[in-house]
Amino acid sequence: MRVRLGILAAIAMSMAGVAADSPEWRQPFAAHRVVGNIYYVGTYDLASFLIVTPAGNVLVNGGLADSVPLIKKSVADLGFKWTDIKWMLTTQAHYDHVAAFAEIQKSTGAKVLATAADAELLESGGKTDFHFSAPEYHYAPVKVAERIADGQVLKIGGTEITVYLHPGHTKGASSYAIPVQEGGRTYRVLIANMGSINPGVKLVGNAKYPGIAEDYRRTFEKQKALSCDIFLSSHAGQYGLHRKYTPGAAYDPARFVDPEGYRKAVAAMEAAYRKQLAEERGTH
Repeated sequence: MRVRLGILAAIAMSMAGVAADSPEWRQPFAAHRVVGNIYYVGTYDLASFLIVTPAGNVLVNGGLADSVPLIKKSVADLGFKWTDIKWMLTTQAHYDHVAAFAEIQKSTGAKVLATAADAELLESGGKTDFHFSAPEYHYAPVKVAERIADGQVLKIGGTEITVYLHPGHTKGASSYAIPVQEGGRTYRVLIANMGSINPGVKLVGNAKYPGIAEDYRRTFEKQKALSCDIFLSSHAGQYGLHRKYTPGAAYDPARFVDPEGYRKAVAAMEAAYRKQLAEERGTH
């Protein structure tokens, strides 16, 4: 019960996320190696990951517009070159994860790859979001070089990244699976976009997103069918980063191995979805 309450608390914090800026979004956090060629370069709560390959590096999520100096410092602290970032991916095109993309793209020349629905959101600078369309949620528009699709395998420098479309939180929200070789073992890493529902979002009668309830339902079914060894996510709190990693600790990928944590997190998100759906339908 204590573990489940912890997961629910993290969900509550993440659901409050986009609706209210958090000091933890801007708080620095130690860059560190997660496993193999995957590194954490985000802030205390906004998770950004650097996937390092001989053909160039991939940045998954960029944080707020003012996150750039923190991410840049983390990349340098790990010993990597900023200009080696060749691709940028996002788990969801809300401003807390992509507002930095335009500046990063300008300074590195990196290509942005996104699902069709999130590409539209990125290129509008957040203006076409079905819920967070007010000016305070806008960000500098960014050109998307390639639309990516559910099940597509992106290949760069010997690393394969499988794209999973998991809509609901945004219409083009995505997760990414990366097999990583380390110490004679293959770790199944999943950077999962969790299906949280932001405050004020309606599942029934949502004129701007009529299929939202069904999209969430399918996303949870798909996520339950996925398995992983190492579970990462869009927010550090969602995968228990601060419980699993102490800044300065020696490298140990075992600390992030948490398949049960992933299953519980998905189950808790789905339970919150089902509860809200029942309440909106008047069947709770």
